Amino acid sequence: MEKEKIERINALAKKAKAEGLTDEERAEQKALREEYIAGFRKNLRGILDNTYIQTPDGNKKKMEPKSK
Repeated sequence: MEKEKIERINALAKKAKAEGLTDEERAEQKALREEYIAGFRKNLRGILDNTYIQTPDGNKKKMEPKSK
């Protein structure tokens, strides 16, 4: 996510605390937050997909997704 979008999220959060947001600003804030969270989850998934566990005997095993 671009730095400008993160700065806009922070600016909207500060404005919400100080004076409140208009309906248009709330919608913009919601969309920006959803985009940020989606990017965060994608990045985390990429990290976890490339994570290996090393056992005490030296073997490496790829992390498996937890069953639901």
